[in-house]
Amino acid sequence: MSLKRILIGGPIETVKEKDERLTKTMGLAVFSSDALSSVAYGTEEILLALIVGGTALFHYSLPIAFSIVILIAIVATSYFQTIHAYPSGGGAYIVAKENLGAYPGLIAGAALLIDYVLTVTVSISAGVAAITSAFPNLKNHTIAMCIIAILFIMIMNLRGVRESGRVFSIPVYLFIGGIFSLIAVSYLKSFSISPQPLIEIKPASDIVPMFIILKAFASGCATLTGIEAVSNGVRAFKPPESRNAGITLIWMAIILAALTIGIAYFADYYRILPNENETVLSQLARTIFSKGVIYYTIQFFTALILILAANTSFADFPRLSSIMAVDKYLPRQLGNRGDKLVFSNGILILGVMSALLIVIFSGNTHALIPLYAVGVFTAFTLSQAGMVKHWLTLRGKGWLIRIFINGIGTATTAVVLFIIATEKFTHGAWIILIAIPILVYLEQKMHRHYISVAGQLSLDRCLSGVSEFKHHSVIVPVAGIQLAVLNAIRYAKALSSDVTAVYVSIDPVETEKIKLKWDNHCMGVPLAILESPYRSIIRPFLEYIEEVKSAHPEGVITVVLPEFVPSRWWHHLLHNQTALFIKGVLLFKRGVVSTSVPFHISG
Repeated sequence: MSLKRILIGGPIETVKEKDERLTKTMGLAVFSSDALSSVAYGTEEILLALIVGGTALFHYSLPIAFSIVILIAIVATSYFQTIHAYPSGGGAYIVAKENLGAYPGLIAGAALLIDYVLTVTVSISAGVAAITSAFPNLKNHTIAMCIIAILFIMIMNLRGVRESGRVFSIPVYLFIGGIFSLIAVSYLKSFSISPQPLIEIKPASDIVPMFIILKAFASGCATLTGIEAVSNGVRAFKPPESRNAGITLIWMAIILAALTIGIAYFADYYRILPNENETVLSQLARTIFSKGVIYYTIQFFTALILILAANTSFADFPRLSSIMAVDKYLPRQLGNRGDKLVFSNGILILGVMSALLIVIFSGNTHALIPLYAVGVFTAFTLSQAGMVKHWLTLRGKGWLIRIFINGIGTATTAVVLFIIATEKFTHGAWIILIAIPILVYLEQKMHRHYISVAGQLSLDRCLSGVSEFKHHSVIVPVAGIQLAVLNAIRYAKALSSDVTAVYVSIDPVETEKIKLKWDNHCMGVPLAILESPYRSIIRPFLEYIEEVKSAHPEGVITVVLPEFVPSRWWHHLLHNQTALFIKGVLLFKRGVVSTSVPFHISG
């Protein structure tokens, strides 16, 4: 508990929940860091795809960037409408579930949950790649650096929404300022620096150029990941929630579009080529500022924003999973708020899953990005289709215009989803196309379980005149005669007059010793000795319980377990945990109750 207080601080009262909400400036830092950070690798992914077609295709990078900016405008406008139509948050999951049905909603929810895990993994990996670009000697420590970064962001989010927002706001705004400065100086130097001749690169294959361009577009669409984050976290904003969230979304879209075009344009102008040892953004900054203080400052801020982009997922994954948990599609523990009024279980699960992916993929950003965009564009498409159905049903003021906007969004994102799924299928997208149905299946299984449990526990099933148990048998398993056993027998006699102690005989010598001592110490309770030729303790004991149940079919059995409790946690490792195993087994036997009688050991 002391360590917990040091890491996350003291608890916050429930009544102070509104005080923990975010302003627009904090909201931009928390919910937009994922989208804004993608400018650090979006252009690079476009160039990496185009390089297969040789130098001749490089001039398509700017038109592709413009196409992505148009897509940003379409998706942002559509989500602006979603924010005002569904101010309770939940984004694509809620919109799809309420308008298209439970199954599309589950697909959208599963796609987003998977995307949030990948967002953490990709952003952390890209952030560490920015550091190793500036300091190549650190490349061998990539995985360790990634996991440390995940732990830091996880702990900060466990400290509360407002505190994490306050800490992460400064790096986000420094990054925005740094990249705008880079673009501005790149523009000024373009008047005095002529671009170098483009190094001739021959096509790596005979692939049709159009397919290469489509693949580059699909890769660049990773820039759009994170746009939906604001719509999922509307309730995290201060009142009026919808207005503040909508304004934050507009700010994010404008900044994202400007940075995307700026980096793509000057990467093309200065003939930046993708390099496995140095990111495109690093090369551009080095070209403009050389390897001086400004260059290292931009690299530092880039690494920070890429690492902190994971914060968007740590803000949204727990919120979305809590909403789905309330709907009984995920474990209900995910719906519980922790000491700092955040959904702590969701934060912890996201951290663990992301760390596992980092280890599996060795922190390789380019290996993860093909998995990255499929889920988010699945959610985009279902969300926009759900909004079309919403306006068709509601038919309020301006509904035709709203349908047109969301209809364009549906068609556009569906086409992009098809392109991404096709072009990236063999590069790993197939994993997501399999993972989403599997997660949906598990969500449905959990939902059916919760519905079944609720039905069986419902008071509607309670029948009047239910008779009481006709007999109460109490059984005390013992391993010897000592104070903990006497204490348990004393308690057992208070429960019922039918008390029997049970000893499983493994060693005949020890059995004889217990027989001699029993009558003198055990308060008139009979001792049943069970033979165990194969040295099993559990099996003979369970067989004895079945015999008692057969003798009293309408009765109940209570198994009283003597347990001594050491004063230090590690003392437990020095003793058998037979009582724990017995409790675990009895939990699944009808008509049998187990209870422990602790005997505390000091020192």
